[in-house]
Amino acid sequence: MKKSLISLALILGFASHAADAQTSRPTWVVNDIYNYNHPYAAADSADLATKMQTMNGSAFYFYRGTADIFYHDMTTLPASAYVDATTEDTWIGGDAHICNFGAYQDSSGNFVFGVNDFDEGYLGQYVWDLRRAAVSIVLAGQEEGLSTSNITTAINTFVSAYVSELQAFVKSSKTEKNFELTNSNTSGVVQSLIGTSSNDTRKSLLSNYTTTSNGVRTFLTNSELATVSQTAYSQIVSAVAAYVQSISSSKQYAAGYYTVKDVRQRFGEGTGSLGKLRYYVLIEGPSTSDSDDVILDLKQEAASNVAIADPGQLPATDYANNEGDRAARTNKAQLPNAAVLIGYTTINGVPYYVSEKSPFAEGFDYTQLTSSGKFNTAMTYFGQALAAAHALSDNDYDSTVVPYSEETQITQAITSVSGLQSEISTFAFSYAQQVNLDWQSFKTAYAAGTPLY
Repeated sequence: MKKSLISLALILGFASHAADAQTSRPTWVVNDIYNYNHPYAAADSADLATKMQTMNGSAFYFYRGTADIFYHDMTTLPASAYVDATTEDTWIGGDAHICNFGAYQDSSGNFVFGVNDFDEGYLGQYVWDLRRAAVSIVLAGQEEGLSTSNITTAINTFVSAYVSELQAFVKSSKTEKNFELTNSNTSGVVQSLIGTSSNDTRKSLLSNYTTTSNGVRTFLTNSELATVSQTAYSQIVSAVAAYVQSISSSKQYAAGYYTVKDVRQRFGEGTGSLGKLRYYVLIEGPSTSDSDDVILDLKQEAASNVAIADPGQLPATDYANNEGDRAARTNKAQLPNAAVLIGYTTINGVPYYVSEKSPFAEGFDYTQLTSSGKFNTAMTYFGQALAAAHALSDNDYDSTVVPYSEETQITQAITSVSGLQSEISTFAFSYAQQVNLDWQSFKTAYAAGTPLY
């Protein structure tokens, strides 16, 4: 009966949202996609075309590309029974679908698994990360042919692991400041992904994106990497100099490390971020040898979609009035050994988040979860990784933003683990059904040639 009531509430919530928009849900969805993407059309229509094609491919990719719809819905759908006044202001990643986790090398040289996307970082309800992740579990599981029972088990495992990890942090049996998922405490697909990351090389990365001639390394030019105008090149060189100053002086390398060697505009990377400008910048790196050159990834940022549902909770003054700094601060808040090259800058008045295009970064591929056992095992690590990210991004990082212990407050708010599991699972299946309906509305518009950006 409880699940039925929650499902009915979700349906009424969607109906209410459509009524507020004074239009049908399908029309509202298509209009929202156009309105969200249109501001980027003049600068990057090619990537927007790729985005629409990608979103047309599956409900999962449609979901990845429409985080703003999710947060519009969070303004009308029923609140969680396990959120209180304090846990409404958790520093969340905001887009915790299962492809926004992965393996990478941290700044201490460890190969680890964890959250790896910070574009939507903002203050909001911790359950929004759980909900968004759980919906992605349903969509991915359905795409892989898993039964409803097996998907439910995976969601329950994810939620249980999340809560258990937070409880362990509270009890001080382990501390989030030095907790990481590595080859030694994982198994299955996640352990394999960490192993792949550890076998990656800088030589391989550079060979994928660059070439050398007469001892000089430059970027390749192809459908993914386009040359920029001389004016844009000069602006980006200046932006890199400004970016260096966004890095703590204690973590800055010698000035020569950041010498710009080449620039390209990057096309076709990501899903939700497609349409926003992106540049790859080749810099000198530790030495004048071209074998250790470094690629910087400059990614245009906009206001977090979480702010749709929780406006004003993270004042712009907390992130230097630069959305790139908001993403950079979220990265540094949520990882125990964040990369040294994380920073931000501005190009032609537009904010950018800056990070290294790491040779050791490996994104998670949910199509490898080919059995219920693999899926369930992986979800343990996803829950632990999300718990660690939330626990770190509190007074451990910046008490002026979050002045309390998130692990303590969240575990106190969760008065029933089984209740939270049931709530998240029910939400995930109901919302995944709505995502599929919204996707069909999008597909109809896409096939008809309706302007979507």
